[in-house]
Amino acid sequence: MSLDATRPPGAHADTPLSAAIGAARWIRAAASGDGPVRHWRANPDPSGRSALAPEPASLAAGAAGIVLFFLELAAATGDDGYLEDARAGTAYLARAWPEAGDVSLHHGLSGIAVALCEAGWVLGDGGPEEAAVGALDRVVRAARPMESGPGWSGDPAQRGDGGVVLALLHAASMLGLPRYGELAAEAGERVARLAVPGHRFGDCPGLPRDAVTPGFLAGTSGTAFLLSRLYGVTGETRFLAAARRGAGFVRAVSVVDGPRALVPHHLPQGRGLHYLGFCSGSAGVARMFYELYRVAGDPADLDWAERLAAGIAGSGVPDRRVPGLWDTACQCCGVAGLVELFTGLWAVTGRPAGPTWTSPGGWGGIWWRGRAAAGGCAGIRPISGWAR
Repeated sequence: MSLDATRPPGAHADTPLSAAIGAARWIRAAASGDGPVRHWRANPDPSGRSALAPEPASLAAGAAGIVLFFLELAAATGDDGYLEDARAGTAYLARAWPEAGDVSLHHGLSGIAVALCEAGWVLGDGGPEEAAVGALDRVVRAARPMESGPGWSGDPAQRGDGGVVLALLHAASMLGLPRYGELAAEAGERVARLAVPGHRFGDCPGLPRDAVTPGFLAGTSGTAFLLSRLYGVTGETRFLAAARRGAGFVRAVSVVDGPRALVPHHLPQGRGLHYLGFCSGSAGVARMFYELYRVAGDPADLDWAERLAAGIAGSGVPDRRVPGLWDTACQCCGVAGLVELFTGLWAVTGRPAGPTWTSPGGWGGIWWRGRAAAGGCAGIRPISGWAR
């Protein structure tokens, strides 16, 4: 139930931007504090209660992600009031990062540091960058020797060390501090030595211990995305070769039907379960293939991104419920991740969907448009200066 008293429940926004403005109203209503330091309650209801929020500063469930949202909305609307929201959230992050006990991208220090870097870039205040350096230096100190190179958790996926490496690469570029990029490359070399990078993930909650996950946040595709990014930054062909091994595994296990493809959620037990979203399904896997195309220029990789998008369209969503798409609007497991995929692909190709996209769900005529094609660290993208 919405906290937005100006809009009745179930009302639809006229445009994507008006929907974002409505979301901002709702987020503002969930603010904890109205001064120069602010964070936001997680999933508040009209009674004032809030969902359990163990990560009030995180990228996935806290202030870091909301700061990025307000920065983006300010750029889209020209309304400096949203910059003040971002500034207050940034002040909270600058105070909160020393208490973070996790170094990961989506749930810990690395994601907080990314938000601080972005805020410093847009707000023009050196304070966020200083806080980002403090957080990142702690990430660097937390690295420990592992077989074949440094790491943090030993998990090469984006939920683990892969996300940390992406954050370090991003920070090295934004802050002009090569030491972060050097550590990222060292940690990436350990991942690149795996026969199939990101292949073994038997510790995912709810999955059999011998399960293999080809997906993005906790599987092969996200790790191949990381290796592609490392190749693009360093030019070292060993990273590209490792990324191609991961991509080859994903192609080998996918179900191909003409111009369409679907990826199994996990193997061998879930071969017939095809998630569609960003975290474990086609929307995330397509991002990996596009990154390979971006850094290496092989049209076959872009073709695979389009095959996966066509597979989503052919499933009949969003008009038809399917097991591979959760009934949510979020990016991770819901419709927002699909919208980002389609808009990003349109920005890359500049063409409408072809006849093979026709689907019972009516997505055959969808156009691809947006800035997602500029790419980013698993959804981390510069707020201003997209060509940077």
